[in-house]
Amino acid sequence: MDTSVSNEDFLATVAEKSNGAALRGDYQHMDAHYVVQQDWNAYTEAEHELWRKLYQRQSALLPGRACDEFIEALAKMDIGAGIPVFEKTSKELFAATGWTIVAVPGLIPELTFFDHLANRRFPVTVWLRTPEEFNYIVEPDVFHDFFGHVPLLFNPVFADYMQRYGQGGLKAMKLGGLDELARLYWYTVEFGLINTPVGVRIYGAGILSSGGEVEYCLTPGTKSRHIRLDIERCLRTLYKIDSYQETYFVIDSYQQLFDGTAPDFTPIYEKLKSMDVLPANSLLDGEVELLPAQ
Repeated sequence: MDTSVSNEDFLATVAEKSNGAALRGDYQHMDAHYVVQQDWNAYTEAEHELWRKLYQRQSALLPGRACDEFIEALAKMDIGAGIPVFEKTSKELFAATGWTIVAVPGLIPELTFFDHLANRRFPVTVWLRTPEEFNYIVEPDVFHDFFGHVPLLFNPVFADYMQRYGQGGLKAMKLGGLDELARLYWYTVEFGLINTPVGVRIYGAGILSSGGEVEYCLTPGTKSRHIRLDIERCLRTLYKIDSYQETYFVIDSYQQLFDGTAPDFTPIYEKLKSMDVLPANSLLDGEVELLPAQ
């Protein structure tokens, strides 16, 4: 499969979807698969200082909230002093799980993204947010991508799930299942929670890189739902991109994710075509709220 995408076509599609908005990042110096070089020497001391502040804030929030696998990997990566050198961590990651990091200018086409994942390459944005975006950023930046996503790729089972997701994405493009599959990524990779012997913990990168949602998502009694992950249910559920999540799906293990994506999704996509999508805050009959108000 040819996974190269015309830059002009991609940017035109983005502009159409976002009322003329343009992507940040330098899309002029990349190869056909949207890979660029990380010019680490071009980062300013102000950017490294902003990274340090972001890292210090998030790392202070994680104990007792983030899953152990994330916290342990983050400590070993030793990336608190400044924006990391991708090549260094990439070598360590390859030795651990066979994954590598590829630098990208920002958001990339779905086809290209899925191909990278299917081949155990994780795309990481090279630019960092501005100080004014310290608490909230619309497009994923290097802090979100690197801090939020890379540590769990050191976990073999989760790393295998990510590859399987990429393979499923390539297939979904042919079957008209992209909207449904995107919900699975959102509710697991970005905003997933996991049951552990000491309680529910965070593994989703969107939460782990957020200043406020780290605490919010584990607070009993909020308006948000916390329910056990069912793949088909997840694929039907809409999500919010401009607020804290109204539903969090909770898994029991990363093996559950891997096994859940083993079946052929073709009949699921066909079934869902005749079913209504579910609102982001829905709770169906028989579903149990896992963090009831105390």
